[in-house]
Amino acid sequence: MSSHDLTVIIIISLLIVLLPAVGLYKMFEKAKIPAWKAFVPFLNTWEIIKVTGIRKHWFFWQFIPVVGWFISLWLLVEFVKLFGKFRFLQHAATVLLGFAYLPAIGFNDKEKYYGPDIVKKHKKTAAREWIDAGVFAVVAATLIRTFVFEAYTIPTGSMEKTLLVNDFLFVSKLSYGPRIPNTPLAVPFVHHTLPITNTKSYSELIHIPYTRWFASPIKRNDVVVFNFPAGDTVINRDEYQSKNPYYDVAWDLGRGNMDVGRQMILSNPEEYPLIIRPVDKQENYIKRCVAIAGDTLQIINGVLYVNGQPAFLPPKMQLSYTVTTKGQQLDYDALKEEYDFDKADESEIQPMGENHYWMLLTNEAKDKMIKNGLIDSIALYKRTDDKIFPRDGKHHWQVDDFGPLWVPKKGATITLNADNYSLYERAIRVYENNTLEMRNGKIFLNDQETNKYTFKMDYFWMMGDNRHSSQDSRFWGFVPEDHIVGEAWLIWMSWDKGVRWNRMFSSIH
Repeated sequence: MSSHDLTVIIIISLLIVLLPAVGLYKMFEKAKIPAWKAFVPFLNTWEIIKVTGIRKHWFFWQFIPVVGWFISLWLLVEFVKLFGKFRFLQHAATVLLGFAYLPAIGFNDKEKYYGPDIVKKHKKTAAREWIDAGVFAVVAATLIRTFVFEAYTIPTGSMEKTLLVNDFLFVSKLSYGPRIPNTPLAVPFVHHTLPITNTKSYSELIHIPYTRWFASPIKRNDVVVFNFPAGDTVINRDEYQSKNPYYDVAWDLGRGNMDVGRQMILSNPEEYPLIIRPVDKQENYIKRCVAIAGDTLQIINGVLYVNGQPAFLPPKMQLSYTVTTKGQQLDYDALKEEYDFDKADESEIQPMGENHYWMLLTNEAKDKMIKNGLIDSIALYKRTDDKIFPRDGKHHWQVDDFGPLWVPKKGATITLNADNYSLYERAIRVYENNTLEMRNGKIFLNDQETNKYTFKMDYFWMMGDNRHSSQDSRFWGFVPEDHIVGEAWLIWMSWDKGVRWNRMFSSIH
């Protein structure tokens, strides 16, 4: 846990016991407790423990990170019981709206302090006990999932060998600051679709603008979980979704003409049922942040450069190569043992004629093969694709030869022109909610002619460590800051026909 994470936990702990202080002040007066103690963090909860008769060891539980939040909230619930508040909604208001509900009790002359005796006389039904326990579990899990960490499973091989399929991760929400959900009215523990019914798990009746508490910057080379930027519009069938994004389907149908492709999709809703998702309900992706806001990146012959310098090479980053060996027969068992092959099957090595192979290699494995004299020659196996960002017919970039490209930075102003319009158009129009169009060579922003734009958010460039098998920013562009979910922190479990014990509880680099 970083110092920033610990600081955020401490701040939230203090807020939990300080936000209700105004209400506690008047409630303490009614309970004959020195009212000033309501404004002293944790002294106020100590007084609550004394007056309620709760065992004093519970006071110290408040200082356990995260767990302590729920102890403090529970103490507030026990305190309002002394004022005759036993209903479920009254307890819910204490926990969720204590800053408003407790003053309503304290400053209302009709509200009386009854003391511990009223609690002894009150008996809960068995049903109420179960309801309280269930609601507490849901609220606790939701708060932890929103503010602390969330479990995540690696579904594809785009980050191999840094992360493997069926690695189970904890993603830290504290690292970059917890993001408040855009759609708070949602079924707990379900991302965007309810099982069985295949319907939305959320309502957009309430929509909260992008808000992040205790924000901390993403660092270059962090492994980041984020909402898929091209997942705002999806074709709502299993064979599409983020596996075959709407924008790629439109591109293919229109043979490179997006407008034609869109019209073909819209004219056939049975084949292509569309759904629009808010940012927090777009699919979760995981990649490495290779360039941050304000950086300029370029890929030359498979080598990534950031601000003119060769970028950090992840220890397990993979690229595809064509390899000519020195004539000896390859020992596939030795490949697995010596050169970091997981399976040494067709996904990692394929014959291409006598002594010629296609291989998927980490930098370490490549250098070791050369040093051991196994390789006669080796060359990057360049991957090509017709869906490389920005798909404008002007920038003829490819997977291994890309850029240079500047990553937008909050507060930075750029001059827009015909050459860079397609690079920043989606960020300006979609992510920052402007109208932007080019008419007769002139640029109009929100119906005003201009060639300047100042960005409202930071943006990031994400790439998979399995560089030739990753659908990443090279295909769909920048990731805005409001799409950032958290930092991949810990592999707590890993499974492949059994537990991968060597990956258990390993940190992610």
